[in-house]
Amino acid sequence: MIKVHLVPADGGEALTVQGKPGQSLMQAAVDANVHGIEAECGGLMTCATCHVYVREPFLAALPPPTQDELGMLEFTASPRRANSRLSCQIALGPALDGLTVDLPPTQT
Repeated sequence: MIKVHLVPADGGEALTVQGKPGQSLMQAAVDANVHGIEAECGGLMTCATCHVYVREPFLAALPPPTQDELGMLEFTASPRRANSRLSCQIALGPALDGLTVDLPPTQT
């Protein structure tokens, strides 16, 4: 299992969830009922409601976003940053064990 830490926008204590290799970060968060990941489209990359801010060193370990992901990031409810990603596009694997992301203040 891959451990992932999701830090709430209010700066509270990080929530740690576990995901399976190959599972998306979004699905792991939804399965754990994490408040702050809406995932309205269910991971089809049509809503941008699974927006997260990925912390280093993990941001550098991710493959670059596709043009489709970059396009959807234009529609995030919270400000887009250089480390913005859609969690539905982050496939968990051993290299991401310990991944830490910050949740934006709002997804809608």
